[in-house]
Amino acid sequence: MAECKVCYRHCNIKEGEYGFCQVRTCKDGVVIPENYGMITSIALDPIEKKPLNRFFPGSRILSVGSYGCNLRCPFCQNYEISWSDDVAFSKSESSYVSPAELAEIAEDQKKNGNIGVAFTYNEPLISFEYALDTAKLLKPKGLKTVLVSNGMADVSTMSELFEYVDAMNIDLKGFTDSYYQDLLKGNRKMVMDFIAEAVKHCHVELTTLVIPGENDSDHEMEELSSWVSSLNPEIPLHISRFFPRFHMLDKDATPVETIYHLKTVAEANLKYVYTGNC
Repeated sequence: MAECKVCYRHCNIKEGEYGFCQVRTCKDGVVIPENYGMITSIALDPIEKKPLNRFFPGSRILSVGSYGCNLRCPFCQNYEISWSDDVAFSKSESSYVSPAELAEIAEDQKKNGNIGVAFTYNEPLISFEYALDTAKLLKPKGLKTVLVSNGMADVSTMSELFEYVDAMNIDLKGFTDSYYQDLLKGNRKMVMDFIAEAVKHCHVELTTLVIPGENDSDHEMEELSSWVSSLNPEIPLHISRFFPRFHMLDKDATPVETIYHLKTVAEANLKYVYTGNC
């Protein structure tokens, strides 16, 4: 048995079994990511799709995803590779790409406007070792490393990774403990601590998906944007519209006017606020 130190759960994992994320496993008494280098998705995306609006705008970035996640968002848009029963299928359909191979592909795609590699689609921090090993090869090639993450990771465990990441989009999914604990099975404080550390090392943009009746109040957006501003009022915040999906089909899509109203609320504290899915 060994203890995983990626997130707040600190899963004690028996030999050959898995932690909550269904990715980190115990092998010979050591916790490793089973999905190291196992790629389910790869695409050359506009950087704005991450979304990163103020990091090399107009460029493209090689985007890769694996499988697994350490949250359980009932509205997940990538549930096939994140946490549903379909993850087993994703495992069987994934292909191994070594860090060296991924760095070579990224370098070759420079001719198509590529600036680096974005680890995205599923939660990259549950296999942070792969992102770190790849980032170490990208830097000498003048390529950027980007993470699109839920931010639910221990900052001390990620300390070396911070040194190599150039930009992150981090989900700040809501601003109450009950929302994180009850709906997402996560920990808000850990996410906030991760964001506070990330902004010391790289370019950071944040995304909040607004769900009717859950995190759509003026008060919550005021508190969220005020906290972000306390770190740096120039941190960009993306406020995105929810659409019913996966296990959350009982709610209507977020009204467009709600998104634009909350943008105005956030702009009282932040310089850059963007709307998404509108």
